[in-house]
Amino acid sequence: MSPIADMTEPAPVCAPLADAGGAPPPLAPPAGGGEKGRAGAVLEVDLRAVVANWRTLAARHPSGPVAGVVKADAYGLGATAVAPALAAAGCRHFFVAALDEALALRPRLAKAMLAVLGGPLPGTEADHLAHDVTPVLNSLAEIDAWAALARRAGRALPALLHVDTGMARLGLDPPALAVLRDDPARLGGIDLRYVMTHLVSAECAADPLNAAQARRFADACALLPPAPRSFANSSGIFLGAAFGSDLARPGAALWGINPTPEQPNPMHPVVRLRARVLAVREIGPGESVGYDATFTATRPSRIATAAIGYADGWRRALSNCGTVIFDGAPVPLVGRVSMDLTTFDATDQPGIVPGAWLDLIGPGQDVDAVATAAGTNGYEVLTALGPRVQRVYAPA
Repeated sequence: MSPIADMTEPAPVCAPLADAGGAPPPLAPPAGGGEKGRAGAVLEVDLRAVVANWRTLAARHPSGPVAGVVKADAYGLGATAVAPALAAAGCRHFFVAALDEALALRPRLAKAMLAVLGGPLPGTEADHLAHDVTPVLNSLAEIDAWAALARRAGRALPALLHVDTGMARLGLDPPALAVLRDDPARLGGIDLRYVMTHLVSAECAADPLNAAQARRFADACALLPPAPRSFANSSGIFLGAAFGSDLARPGAALWGINPTPEQPNPMHPVVRLRARVLAVREIGPGESVGYDATFTATRPSRIATAAIGYADGWRRALSNCGTVIFDGAPVPLVGRVSMDLTTFDATDQPGIVPGAWLDLIGPGQDVDAVATAAGTNGYEVLTALGPRVQRVYAPA
């Protein structure tokens, strides 16, 4: 039985999405809040919005298909639910960070390219081959190991080749590229599906490093055998035709994170994070709240305690500066975010009572706003959400 169907109340009917470019209707509240109402916090994921975002990105990248980067459990949303929805919509290329992530998805993505960005760890090459997982080769050593496996297999094996154009993490640096230029036979036995690189600051459209990376990538590809290219990430898709390629690799934008932070968000909202109020108590002026007494009431106050804390991924950095939404109005977070609980000043919201739901992410406060308050980015906010937060899916 689906997570939505097995609720204590009937799940609401999903309203249709708005046309591309518009905002879909707000996600409905979780009916009952989880299996028999046991969940203290619920992340509702709108798979229709994920698919709509993928289609929006595909329309903006006419030079080639658009993949789905579903590493880190689809940025915390649940890859085994999200990736099949994208595949059903027509996505045929998926990227993860590690082999185990790929193995978990392979049974659900039987006909898709499934590539591991971190490359094949020594000794795992045969596992990639056995499960039809395509490695991204980041070094000469990985190239040699994959080519050796191809010789043993007696056939060419597919792989991507990663070129470093400025990130200085993974990928072939200029000396390694020079080796391949002088010895192209080193790639023998490798079916080179794509040559890829990764943009450093694509979210800053005016950063000259974007154009510099485009030049470096073109120069690097000229040293290699001809092969399709993969360039743009989420934000790179919005940099224009010069950043188009044979395959784009968006991740964050699929989940509603703004790929153009200097402009209005072109993506549909995907997630709604809600937490249940466990208790409400009244305190007087001069009384403090939470660890280290970092908040002291200046008036008679109602303090609501919600079932979410930093063990669930609700950032401790939000202590005394975050907000949530109730009945369309902001409610300030007061005191320290603790491991399992967070407290809010509900004085001006008499409707906040035990059992009420507070919107942490959703209508009135998107993931980027939470990230700004926490001094981080939306990627970290979503990927930090832990297993105690129940995932509930509105169907695609």
